[in-house]
Amino acid sequence: MLLSNQSTLQIGQIVKILKGKNAGQVAVVVSIEDSRFVYIADGHRRKFDQRKKKNVLHLQPQSFISSEVANSLNESGRVTNGKLRFAVTKFMKSTETHAEEKGD
Repeated sequence: MLLSNQSTLQIGQIVKILKGKNAGQVAVVVSIEDSRFVYIADGHRRKFDQRKKKNVLHLQPQSFISSEVANSLNESGRVTNGKLRFAVTKFMKSTETHAEEKGD
């Protein structure tokens, strides 16, 4: 699911932060305000209750969308910080090189 445009951010999508003090970190889109701003959280440094409002121009969308986070937000309007951490960890593991697995 490759995305080409910044305005195609979806709830549950993993994004890389490009600007600000958290630059270089990844987070999950937990709500969309309008075509210019979204709210992000990662469940660890930035909890769901303290989500950060970010300009979409300061985010790099990744092709990974967490169905667990999206389903939870669509059903109840909330998501646990554990699910956010799980989604970020799952994304990070999927992007790692698999060279380490050969050693096991």
